[in-house]
Amino acid sequence: MAMLKIKLVKSLNGRIDKHIATAHSLGLRRVGHETIQPDNAQTRGKIQQIAYLLQVSEQ
Repeated sequence: MAMLKIKLVKSLNGRIDKHIATAHSLGLRRVGHETIQPDNAQTRGKIQQIAYLLQVSEQ
């Protein structure tokens, strides 16, 4: 299964509560945090919602 490497590159301060919750559900807590998630529809949907905060690469 393909995996995605997701990095939080912008701060969560002042963001919509729903976007903060989405970042936390991906395992991202602070700027610079990276996580590896499976490449599936659920993960892609979360990434699409907060794409302006993230840097994503395939692994």
